[in-house]
Amino acid sequence: MDLRSLRYFVAIAEERHFGRAAARLHMTQPPLSRAIKQLETDLGAALLDRSPSGVALTAAGTALYDEARTLLEAADQARAKVAAAAGPGTLTLGTLADSSEPVGIRLASEFRKRHPGVRISVREADLTDPTTGLRAGLVDVALTRIPFDTNGIRTRVLRSDPMGVVLRADDPLAGRDEVRREELADRAWFRFPDGTDPQWQAFWSGGGAGGPVVRTVHECLQAVLWNGTVGLAPLAHSLPEGVATVPLADCPPSRLVVAWREDSTPPLVRSFVELAGLEHRETPANP
Repeated sequence: MDLRSLRYFVAIAEERHFGRAAARLHMTQPPLSRAIKQLETDLGAALLDRSPSGVALTAAGTALYDEARTLLEAADQARAKVAAAAGPGTLTLGTLADSSEPVGIRLASEFRKRHPGVRISVREADLTDPTTGLRAGLVDVALTRIPFDTNGIRTRVLRSDPMGVVLRADDPLAGRDEVRREELADRAWFRFPDGTDPQWQAFWSGGGAGGPVVRTVHECLQAVLWNGTVGLAPLAHSLPEGVATVPLADCPPSRLVVAWREDSTPPLVRSFVELAGLEHRETPANP
């Protein structure tokens, strides 16, 4: 039994529904169900009566709910006391070299207002690590994009960006209002090095093959300019002269997210995630 499983249980106890609790916790339902089953196994008691309409607490669940609330409140107070004793503290933010700036500029301003003494370190990752160092423990929180393997990582979507195919400006398709993926089947797409997250690789490579291996946005653009390689980019991105982006009709959007580790959510990270969510509600989606 750990604090994370207790937080999950409290959410379910208060929502009386796995789906609503999962939405509140910003996670999917299957791992939430597994965590509660493991908690019941650890305690040797059924905590919930499950039904198609929702859940109800058993006698054991009711007893645990009161104790869990007390334990979680005590843990939050302990974190606050430790943070106060340690001083203003530091936060390491991971970013990708892409369009997180419009969110990041406003978010930085609001975060400084709330935590004026906190020192922020920024680590910009290349395109081979969509977690920007989060999984490796190099950063505390990240502004990045999904899809990638989020096992052990929680995310909150800030913005969804429509996607386009990146072409050389003199490409026959560059003047089109829209391009479909099958029209690009014989094209060379840029790829990422072996070992790059498979979900990330599959999304950005467009399912194509044979193109050059790249690590940075600059390398992607140079591959387009020099070799006629094609790739993907959010339509809102500004591109240099000689390169064009055409809407890709059958491509899902790229979602900008704030991400953090499930096993490490100190007060500064929670505050950052909260502020990122507030900024998202105030920031209109890209056209």
